[in-house]
Amino acid sequence: MRHRKAGRKLNRTSAHRKALYSNMVASLLTRGRIETTEAKAKEIRRIAERTITWGVSVSELTRKERKELSDAERSSIVHARRMARRIVRDPSALDKLFHEVAPRYAGRPGGYTRVLKTRRRRGDAAPMAFLELVPAGGQAQA
Repeated sequence: MRHRKAGRKLNRTSAHRKALYSNMVASLLTRGRIETTEAKAKEIRRIAERTITWGVSVSELTRKERKELSDAERSSIVHARRMARRIVRDPSALDKLFHEVAPRYAGRPGGYTRVLKTRRRRGDAAPMAFLELVPAGGQAQA
């Protein structure tokens, strides 16, 4: 029985899986859209949503000048960056998360990504999907 065992193993070791998730979340943040298998997309969506939430939680504070921030506000920004850095190890992707992606979703209570099923991969017939960041206004694209 698999009670209380969340997540997919994807036929990888835990270290390989963690590196895969980290790299794919960084790619999603820098490019805005990635194509991968459905299983990976659904798993990465969970991690990406959590990471973007860390950025959104301090997006109001990151707009202020550094001199205007109190010590508690500065420490909350540092804490959020460190929590996001556990997943996104790429410094440029982390900066993009906190300066571009998170402010775009500041008023949104979640649901920053979506999975669009596309095709079957030619070599092994694996179901493929696009994982993308939703538009800022929340309106669906045609």
